[in-house]
Amino acid sequence: MLVDTHAHLDFPEFAGDVDAVLHRAKEAGVSRIIAIGTTLQSSRNAIRFAERYPEVYAVVGIHPTSASEEREDFLSELQQLAEHPRVVAIGETGLDYHHLPGSLRTQEISETTFGASSTETIEADLRDDAEIASQSIAFEQHLELAATMSKNVVIHQRDAWADTLKILGRYSRHVRGVFHCFNGSLEQAQEAIELGHYISFTGIVTFKNAMDLRQTAASLPIDRIMVETDSPYLAPVPYRGKRCEPFIVDMKLKIPNSQAFYYPDVLVACDPADNAGKEGSWVMELADKANDPQDEEEVCHIGIRQHRKKRPWHREKRHRHRHRSPRNPALTIA
Repeated sequence: MLVDTHAHLDFPEFAGDVDAVLHRAKEAGVSRIIAIGTTLQSSRNAIRFAERYPEVYAVVGIHPTSASEEREDFLSELQQLAEHPRVVAIGETGLDYHHLPGSLRTQEISETTFGASSTETIEADLRDDAEIASQSIAFEQHLELAATMSKNVVIHQRDAWADTLKILGRYSRHVRGVFHCFNGSLEQAQEAIELGHYISFTGIVTFKNAMDLRQTAASLPIDRIMVETDSPYLAPVPYRGKRCEPFIVDMKLKIPNSQAFYYPDVLVACDPADNAGKEGSWVMELADKANDPQDEEEVCHIGIRQHRKKRPWHREKRHRHRHRSPRNPALTIA
């Protein structure tokens, strides 16, 4: 069974075409699709898709870059949405420092005089601080809601790894999450896994310049990784540059250390029977199909549980937000 664990079916790129998109996914063997919310309205749309299409389930939440634009009392409605029986998780939520207001002014500031530049820099830093505070508060609110409702979380992180882990670490005894569209280092992935979380890869792993990311995917425990399309973005090779769709989730990844071809049919889905008052509403199935015929059709089922013993972890030193990780031009996150 294949499931696309992260798709934005309500985005304009799919307007008027959802029926055909889901038909192509079904024809390709994709039996379930997780529709992700990014705002209150987007979360409502995700639920509508889940109500209309039996293969679709919803995740509700406020994307970090939308947190400061959402109304301040969003949490009460978000909780109501999360109580819907077709909602399987909270998100996507997290921290995104890549799109801070100050970063958008860098080029303009460099072209001004020194005095104006200094003023603009101070103002930009103040705006950044306000945005970071807004994202952090919203992230914690999502985690609190997930813990209260015994749901898992879909985590968006970009250029904010240390702060994301610092906040998430306080909830990791009660909440399990998946780091969606992972594009970090092996060390970061291992740190998240030590906390009990999961790593999800998109079509980026098929890009020519993503050798390090492929090596990371090959080095992780297979029962801790998932795949997603992040539709309509990040279509894998050979579809790169085109609209991404859930039918492409069956990505063929070349494992660097073995030179074998590996199909990571790793999914997260909600079985309605498992969502009735039970902890760990996600069910993960892993179909390991390698070149070795003995490995074909090997399947293991792994349930995610909410209250595991907390694993040891080491906090990273918190860096100031202006010292961000290098930009990856191949990465575009909704």
